[in-house]
Amino acid sequence: MADKDTPGKDGSNSGVLLETKTKTQRPPLYKVLLLNDDFTPMEFVVHVLERFFGMSHAQSFELMLTVHKKGVAVVGVFSHEVAETKVSQVMDFARRHQHPLQCTMERE
Repeated sequence: MADKDTPGKDGSNSGVLLETKTKTQRPPLYKVLLLNDDFTPMEFVVHVLERFFGMSHAQSFELMLTVHKKGVAVVGVFSHEVAETKVSQVMDFARRHQHPLQCTMERE
């Protein structure tokens, strides 16, 4: 086998060195959305934001008011698996406490 630096029979370097650069893409991110309803108590929404999204009481209260006034708010942006888990946790927790709170996710 010829070395890449050894000239070929015609005197030229015939070896081709190909460098492949791997381009890795960041995984798509997903927004977790909390939807307003007329039945879930505001205190419960604040509790959910503190428990599942690690927000302080003040942050949770402000975001709860945004959900209440605008009907929907983004509560976090995560990878698909994390967003899916958060949505599932919130929905299960709301169901167990008999509240119709809705939580969804959408691609950013």
